[in-house]
Amino acid sequence: MLKSPMRTLEPELNAVSTVFVELSVVLGRTNLPIHQLLKMGRGAVIELDAEAEDEVWVLANNVPIARGQITVSGEKIAISITSTVRAFG
Repeated sequence: MLKSPMRTLEPELNAVSTVFVELSVVLGRTNLPIHQLLKMGRGAVIELDAEAEDEVWVLANNVPIARGQITVSGEKIAISITSTVRAFG
């Protein structure tokens, strides 16, 4: 009797379903002198090296996994994935 490929993967998928991954989105970057950073307060604006239409980086545990565009849906901000990064190794 042949086993279904999905049936043999079920235990692995159950184990993976309890693993959490930290996702981050990088909008842009900048360098500031520490004294300028220490003077910042509520409402401070930090200029980044990106334009409004630039794609953002999506990171999983600080590793780039995708590129995307910022979208707004009502009160929520989201990322629409435009491409994925191939894993090396």
